[in-house]
Amino acid sequence: MELCSVQTRKNVHNYLFKGEKFLNLGNPGFLLFYSLFLTMIFTFYMLHFSISPIVNFTTNSKEDDAARPRNSLYMIQPQLLIDNNTSDCDLFNGSWVRNQQKSSLYYTNFSCPTIPHSKNCLLNGRQDEEFMHWKWKPDKCTIPIFNPKTFLAFVKGKTMAFIGDSLARNHMESLLCLLSSEETPMDIYKDAEDKFRTWIFPRYNFTLMVLRTEFLVFATERVINGSFTGGFDLHLDKLNGNWTQHLPNIDYVIFSDGHWFLRPNYLYENDNLIGCIYCGEAGVQHLGPGYAIRRAFQAAFKYINECEECSGIVVLLRTFSAGQFENGAWNEGGFCNRTRPFAREEVKIGDQDWEFRNIQTEEVERARKDGKKIGNNFEIMDVTRAMLMRADGHPGAYWGNKWMKGFSDCIHWCLPGPIDTWNEFLLEIIRRKFST
Repeated sequence: MELCSVQTRKNVHNYLFKGEKFLNLGNPGFLLFYSLFLTMIFTFYMLHFSISPIVNFTTNSKEDDAARPRNSLYMIQPQLLIDNNTSDCDLFNGSWVRNQQKSSLYYTNFSCPTIPHSKNCLLNGRQDEEFMHWKWKPDKCTIPIFNPKTFLAFVKGKTMAFIGDSLARNHMESLLCLLSSEETPMDIYKDAEDKFRTWIFPRYNFTLMVLRTEFLVFATERVINGSFTGGFDLHLDKLNGNWTQHLPNIDYVIFSDGHWFLRPNYLYENDNLIGCIYCGEAGVQHLGPGYAIRRAFQAAFKYINECEECSGIVVLLRTFSAGQFENGAWNEGGFCNRTRPFAREEVKIGDQDWEFRNIQTEEVERARKDGKKIGNNFEIMDVTRAMLMRADGHPGAYWGNKWMKGFSDCIHWCLPGPIDTWNEFLLEIIRRKFST
């Protein structure tokens, strides 16, 4: 940064060296002034260049944690945040390590103005803060810290859309907070139900969208005796056109869906009822949520790969992030009040959540093979294992809902919180796969 203008420097030069007063370089006054001038320059240099880079502090293991005094800090070397990465390192197998410094937060619940009230857990009364101070550490590398300027440079002139359920919105809201420290976004569109929302970052000509669709496919809520039931008729071979119409204008898509399939839904193909999910109705085959999830993503990916105007699109599927209610379901007194992550060995792998994750990864791999032929790119953001360890990161009772007191939110994520890691994954995937 220039400390003074060119004209000002010229004026100083003329005054010091052209004025008759200082033509005699042996003059004591000149020597005194010159010494003071050099001292000022040296002092400025030392102050400017001796500032240490920002680093994160973390504990690496239980053994280290036990051996180290409680008030001590373990410092990750700054160069590891950049240099210790290889393109073949598995980002998604690892563990959570504690980050000791509050200053390492990307943003706070006050510094980001776009945090929705229901995700602002501290504002809603949550007292513990440790859930914000854990960083995901892959086994064989380190994820670089999220740099909003780098992210925006990669997506300059592009459009990115988060398509799916309310967790897609939660993910987008995290990214919005992370990028806001580089440029304040402009909110340019919101539909009547706030299901479709568009923001733009003018300096980078980057458009960020969220397109709400609970099932990806066409769905209508079932009504019995004039009352909505909470169950849906799902047409697994017909996509919801509200989101597909936007695809030709999108460069990056991040899909997220799964939770709405865990309802008493009826499944149709070719307008014929083929089965149901948890309906318990005699004569109707129970097909299970996994079947419907697979068919929905198959339909979505098939449409994209057959869309001539969508050639070159980048599709990322963020795998299933499980609800983590304890002592019952959401409407049976279930809660989530943990304050620390689970260790890796404490997490059970292989339940229904893992089945959904496997289905999603299989369908991405299938779509990737077909997409290569027309220049489409399909990638997986495999968060399932990492988030199974983070039952401490949900709003729980602190989601500020005045109309459903006594119910906990153990599906969505506090902001700031563990969900910010999803955007560290997103940036690293873009850097590895699509930044050239």
